[in-house]
Amino acid sequence: MLGTQMTRYKSLGVFLKKSRKRSGLSQTEVANQLGYSTPQFISNWERGISGPPISCIKKLAKFYNINEESLFKMTLQQVEKELRRQFKKSTSS
Repeated sequence: MLGTQMTRYKSLGVFLKKSRKRSGLSQTEVANQLGYSTPQFISNWERGISGPPISCIKKLAKFYNINEESLFKMTLQQVEKELRRQFKKSTSS
């Protein structure tokens, strides 16, 4: 199950990781700027386990110097994809 879980937000995670590295920030620095006590949240986003909360989208876009609307759309697409997967799974049982 963990293997499946890790790919739910994979493309978003890859994008976030590349954007963070391009900005020269560590996971710890991003976590601190967002008010998290551990970089585990950032790691989970970058590994595709979860996506960032909507409240972080604008901040991440600013930290990474990327278009916030593009990041929002990408996040929305990943969430929709995951919800559709869960819906199909629940209706096929």
